[in-house]
Parts: sequence; structure tokens; C-alpha cells
Amino acid sequence: MLEFDGLRKSFGANQVLDGVSFAVRPGSMFGFCGSNGAGKTTTMRIAMGLARAEAGEVRWHGRPLDQQVRRRIGYMPEERGLYPKMKVGEQITYFARLHGMDAGAAGRASAEWTERLGLGARRGDAVEKLSLGNQQRVQLAAALVSRPEVLILDEPFSGLDPVGVDSLAEALLGQVREGVPVVFSSHQLDLVERLCDSVGILARGRIVAAGTVEELRAAESGRLLRVVVPEAPPGWAGGVPGARVVSEQAGDTLLELAPGTDDQAVLAAALRTGRVTHFAWREPTLVELFRGAVADPRTEDAEVAA
Repeated sequence: MLEFDGLRKSFGANQVLDGVSFAVRPGSMFGFCGSNGAGKTTTMRIAMGLARAEAGEVRWHGRPLDQQVRRRIGYMPEERGLYPKMKVGEQITYFARLHGMDAGAAGRASAEWTERLGLGARRGDAVEKLSLGNQQRVQLAAALVSRPEVLILDEPFSGLDPVGVDSLAEALLGQVREGVPVVFSSHQLDLVERLCDSVGILARGRIVAAGTVEELRAAESGRLLRVVVPEAPPGWAGGVPGARVVSEQAGDTLLELAPGTDDQAVLAAALRTGRVTHFAWREPTLVELFRGAVADPRTEDAEVAA
């Protein structure tokens, strides 16, 4: 088990992490989500010994992470840590050797991962000659090449085209099938929802929601109802008791219904405006769950007071 336990970290008066805790089981993928500046990168840097926590610790199999354990972790930083003039194949081999692999094993692993991530034809090119997306692939290969016991990846899908996204997703799922716990941060919440066994949402220095996407949906108090009335005037649902308009575009309206609200009353209101072509409950996406989780009640109270 990979455990992040009670991490606290401040930069001056700004408390970035305030008791951050979560755990990732072997053979599972954890999506670490949060707005810019929420503290995701700081959490990962603490795990890798690149920043020091003021309290709390990170453990692998019950043992606090030290340099010996960290050599068995595949880490991808948000900022690329590559040598621009070194050739792709040589660079990936070099990172494998840093993790303790012998020359022969490092060379074979380098060849394997350049092929798997679509870099086989670029092995002899200097990194600086690659596109940003291909440089991202090199960084990923460097994290995967040493056959790590744990993967910690900061925005690994950033800059990748759809083919690159699919290649990386399959590589990560392969690691999970081999029992490796994977933690990755991303703003691409559709990918998090598709790939991850569990999700943690970080806001204001704390984990404000955690669990599977299904568990997060179950904890949502409101219910989402999609109603399509092509000829309905804008704002038609604004006066329906217990219904809040989440989005509205060209007659396609998404409503959040408070507990106890009668959906038939919503249907009757919709029919008064025109022909209803779609009326169905819809599960909230991870994007919608994220927005609800990171909303700051203090900000909302201030807006209401204003």
C-alpha cells in the first residue's frame, strides 16, 4: 500500500497542504485532481524527497520513503527533466542505469519502451529536435524504463495527441495489471474518470472528496435531469421549485433537482413550453463532481451576502 498520511506544508503564510491523506492499493490507479496551485505537485515532490513536509509522511508497504525505496519509484515531474542534447535512446538507458539496472538490461528496456511509446524511429535523435509531445513521451519512458514498483506521474498526458494518450493509457493499465500502484495528476478529468479506480480531489489544502467515481456520485445530494425542448424559451426552468439550472443551450437544459423534488412537475413545466424530445436522468460527470467539490462555501456565502 502506498500511503500519504497527514501531509502539511506551507510556503510563508500560504498553507498549501493541510493534512492531506490518501492511499493507493497495489494494482490500482489513483487520479489526483485539483485546480492550479491546489498542492498536487507539492504532494508528489514530498513523496520523492524534493520538498520537505512540515508534518506527516509517505509510506510504501508501511515503510517511510527513503532514497533506497525511491530508487524503485518511477517519477515524472511536471517540468521536463531531460538532457536536450542527449540522444533519446541513450537518455532512457541512462535513466535506467540511475535506477540500478545493469548496462545490458538498461539497453533492452530502453529499446522496449521507445517502441511501446512510439519513439522507435527517433532513438538516435537529440531530445531538443523532438516536438513537445514526443519529449513528453521520452519523459514517460524514463519513468517506466526501470520496471518501477510504484509510479508517481505529474500531468503525464499533458501535450500528448490522441494516439499518444492511448499509448500511455495502455502502458499504465499494463503496469496496473502487473500490480503496480499508479498515482497521476491531471486536469483531463475525462481520462481520470475512464482510467482510475479511485479519485482524490484536492482543494484549499485538503482532500475534499475521495473514492471511486461511483462513490462520489452516490454522495452527491442533488440529481441531474436532462430535458430537451427545442422551442423552449431560455430560462423556462428557472421558476420550477426545487430545480436549479446547471446548463442551458439551444433548448437542451440540464437541471439539478433537490431531494424530494417531483420530476413530473418538471416535465409538466417543460411541456407547457413545447414538445419534449428528451427527458431522462443523467449521472454527473467527474467534471461536474469536481466543480461541486472544489466550490468554496466561504466564497459562495460572500457572494450571497453581497
